[in-house]
Amino acid sequence: MLDTYPDLDPAEGEVLTEELFVSDDVLVKAFALGPGASVDPHDHENATNVFHVLEGNVIVTRDDEEETVDAPGVVPNARGAVHGARNESEERAVLTASLCPLPS
Repeated sequence: MLDTYPDLDPAEGEVLTEELFVSDDVLVKAFALGPGASVDPHDHENATNVFHVLEGNVIVTRDDEEETVDAPGVVPNARGAVHGARNESEERAVLTASLCPLPS
């Protein structure tokens, strides 16, 4: 099977994650956010992180910016940028995060 899209059903306030692809130089991870759930702001000092919003909408934070991103949406986060996401809707939101290169 080529498609690795997960079937994640988070409860309210819950974040479910699953690694979709891992190689020597890239990680693609799915995040399913239930209503009211969030991925806390964090950074990757030596890697670029790209969010792909696949379902619903999320409020993406990056450094001092904040923006609602509807699916389909793509948000690049440069190396060292503090980034996170939260779901303020009543529906599930799903995004992937691609991290490259992997931290050593």
